[in-house]
Amino acid sequence: MSEKKAKVIYSRDYAIAAVDERIYGSFIEHLGRAVYGGIFQPGHPQADEDGFRRDTLRLVKDLRVPVIRWPGGNFVSNYFWEDGVGPPEQRPRRLELAWRSMEPNLVGIDEFARWCKKAGAEVMMAVNLGTRGVSDALNLLEYCNHPGGSKYSDLRIFHGKKEPYSIKTWCLGNEMDGGWQIGHKNAEEYGRLACQTARAMKMYDPGLELVACGSSSAGMRSFPAWEATVLEHAYDCVDYVSLHQYYGKRGEDTANFLAKTMDMEHFIKTVASTCDYVKAKQRSKKTMMLSFDEWNVWYHSNQADDDTMKNRPWQFAPALLEDHYTFEDALLVGLMLITLLKHADRVRMACLAQLVNVIAPIMTEPDGAAWAQPTYYPFLHVSNYGRGVALRPVLSCEKHDTRDYTDVSDLETVAVYDEEGEALTVFAVNRDLKEGADFTCDIRGFEGFRLLEHMEMVSEDLTARNSAKARNVMPSRAKPGELRQGLYRCRLAKASWNVIRFGKTSVSSRA
Repeated sequence: MSEKKAKVIYSRDYAIAAVDERIYGSFIEHLGRAVYGGIFQPGHPQADEDGFRRDTLRLVKDLRVPVIRWPGGNFVSNYFWEDGVGPPEQRPRRLELAWRSMEPNLVGIDEFARWCKKAGAEVMMAVNLGTRGVSDALNLLEYCNHPGGSKYSDLRIFHGKKEPYSIKTWCLGNEMDGGWQIGHKNAEEYGRLACQTARAMKMYDPGLELVACGSSSAGMRSFPAWEATVLEHAYDCVDYVSLHQYYGKRGEDTANFLAKTMDMEHFIKTVASTCDYVKAKQRSKKTMMLSFDEWNVWYHSNQADDDTMKNRPWQFAPALLEDHYTFEDALLVGLMLITLLKHADRVRMACLAQLVNVIAPIMTEPDGAAWAQPTYYPFLHVSNYGRGVALRPVLSCEKHDTRDYTDVSDLETVAVYDEEGEALTVFAVNRDLKEGADFTCDIRGFEGFRLLEHMEMVSEDLTARNSAKARNVMPSRAKPGELRQGLYRCRLAKASWNVIRFGKTSVSSRA
């Protein structure tokens, strides 16, 4: 049987936009073992002087995550930030309603900011607009950002942190359209509150970047009317609108599962169009940007989670949302990363939800090691090599239909050009589950570039998983193709994640 053929052209002239590095952000919520047992575990053999796990930190630092959203998520909608400051032994324990757990408040803003500094990341702070409002958001802002001489900045100094945290990016609540959200509001109520909060916060610092809550998913019945109504109130006050989307595999085949980025693409385009409608309606000159601040695969753990929260509530750091990901999940994560890059002109921030233990690329054993799930590696590759200018692919390949989608391309790809580093990286997923593809990558516009490396992730077992003891799904060096006169010809294995790097420098792989 002859191999399928695919061809793509990449040129500097086909620029989408410069990639904002914050597209490689992530998320830590006070949920399950994300904080307690994930990043923070005093007494663990790998704990540092502050109680943070060094093994987790090493894996996080390799991902080069620039910004981390905190403390939620659903958790934030009944969070009292004052509970998490001051001497830890004096902090109250709270019944955490969103996930029906016990919150000891041992990690608050002071500790989390310290951990982010160790991880090389900035804090993206979420404020409680569920059970609280404008004044509490301003108090938290003052505590975090004001140098001193005021009530809450002096409180921070009294707690031992003289220098302010200077947090620039703030989320105005979380998923406020969701009936599950504590303090749920309709679009009119939330739009007015978001606008009032944003105006007040920018009275303190006009340079803050503020994110208004968009729909909790594209499947919400109120989508996209929610975005339109909220932005009619808050368009001039905020800088981003959020998108959240998770994909699962329930009663469907792998081909349909891997086609779900077509839905993600439609979601992004619809939100951007809605923003542009409000822009036109209000005669605004500002283009609203998008923050895709929750995205991932999520479906493995749901049934067990429901049992824990319903029948065994108020535990401290119970195991919740601990999806153990497969190789096919890693393929979809790679496809979602490609989709984000293809919309780098509007998606300026994004957060893989979440980072440790909770639907996460990094897992920890309570008394043992931290380890990387299959989904860790596409994120590692794109975060490290996807910094520069995203280039639009001119792609020719075969297409197929699935249960829910038509004209699904067998191959999905995007490239990022790093002018300063004189490097071009092509990311590609072969969705075909039965056949490899003869792939031609036309980079004739990049004269003098040579092949640096071709990495791939492949597995005959789509359900293969990693564990603390077994790394069954790992990237490896692919058999290199031939680069001649600007045309790189190689074979892309069936059901594979590929990273092809060209440039004028020596090889430096993080695989």
